[in-house]
Amino acid sequence: MHAYRGAVGLNRKFADLELSGVAGDGRFSGYASVFGEVDLGRDAIEPGAFAHSLTRRGAAGVRMLFQHDPAQPIGAWRVIREDRRGLYVEGQLSPGVSRAREVLALMKSGALDGLSIGFQTVRAKSDGKAGVRRILEADLWEISVVTFPMLQSARVSNVKHRRFFRDRETELVRAMRRAARLMAGRTFR
Repeated sequence: MHAYRGAVGLNRKFADLELSGVAGDGRFSGYASVFGEVDLGRDAIEPGAFAHSLTRRGAAGVRMLFQHDPAQPIGAWRVIREDRRGLYVEGQLSPGVSRAREVLALMKSGALDGLSIGFQTVRAKSDGKAGVRRILEADLWEISVVTFPMLQSARVSNVKHRRFFRDRETELVRAMRRAARLMAGRTFR
């Protein structure tokens, strides 16, 4: 874990990306954090930790950076939401930014595969027995594409090839609804 300690303490937590392919336009989705899992810094984000921050900021208020460098924005987050698993994100790399084009090329080759969240801890509790700090509320500032991940199970689930996309759970629900519509009106014996 890396932490910036200045006027405001900012925590940075790293998570893996799993890239099976990268869309030419730089769209991707996945999880920037997975709830309840202990990272290498002995922190665990709890469900609901980002709710207040996301209500206040929305996806547009959370920056997409390269290596946590505020001088290197590389795109925009289109969707950031908490679900049962963790902090789900959908992002778009900016093709007009040279660093974003480099990041896209590195993602395509598999050389760059990490995500990291930058946040300020608002409320936390320590689990002395396990030696884990549980983050109960966090003010999410940014999510970066980084070289080295810290949370192994937080991954990008899809890199987009289609115009519209959703997470796997949403796609499953949509497929089930399509199947139900096809079966409606048919008689089975």
